[in-house]
Amino acid sequence: MSSCIIIGAGLAGLTAACELTRHQWQVTLLDKGRGVGGRMATRRIHNTRADHGAQYFSARTPEFQAQVQAMQEAGVVKEWYLPGIDHHPRYVGSSGMSAVPKYMAQELDIRTGEKVVHVAGDTTGCTVRTEAGTIYSAEKLIITIPAPQVKVLLADSSIQLLAPDQLALDSIAYQPCLAVIAELNQPSRIPAPGGIRYEEGPISWIADNQQKGIINDSTTVTIHASPQYSREHLEGDLNKVGEKLIAELHEWIPAEAVESFQVHRWRYSLCDQRHPEPYLRCDTPFSMLLGGDGFGMGNVEGAYQSGLQMARYLVGEGKRKKLSME
Repeated sequence: MSSCIIIGAGLAGLTAACELTRHQWQVTLLDKGRGVGGRMATRRIHNTRADHGAQYFSARTPEFQAQVQAMQEAGVVKEWYLPGIDHHPRYVGSSGMSAVPKYMAQELDIRTGEKVVHVAGDTTGCTVRTEAGTIYSAEKLIITIPAPQVKVLLADSSIQLLAPDQLALDSIAYQPCLAVIAELNQPSRIPAPGGIRYEEGPISWIADNQQKGIINDSTTVTIHASPQYSREHLEGDLNKVGEKLIAELHEWIPAEAVESFQVHRWRYSLCDQRHPEPYLRCDTPFSMLLGGDGFGMGNVEGAYQSGLQMARYLVGEGKRKKLSME
């Protein structure tokens, strides 16, 4: 049985794992976080929940449309239209965006809380070591974490990419995002259907999670700071950031309505400079593919396509190798 280790249990890693598993591969996913999904995240704040990462997604490619249709039929996602933005359906998780990765992860072998700190290998396969000292081995390796984290991991592993591969990796760039989740003691004044995008100023997006369909005991509002504001305040006092951004939205969120708030740093939120292909096949002694939302289309659908195409490449490579040996 062919085997693969996947570093990163975001949508790209989950998709690759699902596709490889479908072809009877042995797959192990490793993620440093406590759960799966990466930025497809829904956070609890007291007795309420809020999407604080990706807010919605589209489905334009046939493969992802089929996946979304299956999730709709399973009650995992639903359509959400935003006037002035939508020319095609947008989708959200029926109980929050984390419902999507949780649904995909059901039958997979996933080890959370496992930060990979070293990778090595040769023509026969690869090994990875985690911060806890656990060693995992497989024939193939897929890495789906953000490009800056990939570069740190490869440097710590004394792996030097060939110039074209390094150039491709260096070309990927991300914008950060500071996300505020505010719990309210009354409904927000955000108009239906519950989302507003801003083109200028310190805020890029606000959403009423109740209107998105996340059933809570009280209303929660998600605020995303603009890339510029997030860069300028990324290492600052998060409480001051939260207070500032909430105050900017007094039209929609009265000051007396705010019971509490939390702020989350997304260091690698929006990938605004991507590698044009859905993945990068590195010229290394062992088989290593790099992918994620920094490759191809980007965003949620791009991450899905990246994972799918990496898995299809490995499956096809295995079939070609088998034919050559017969």
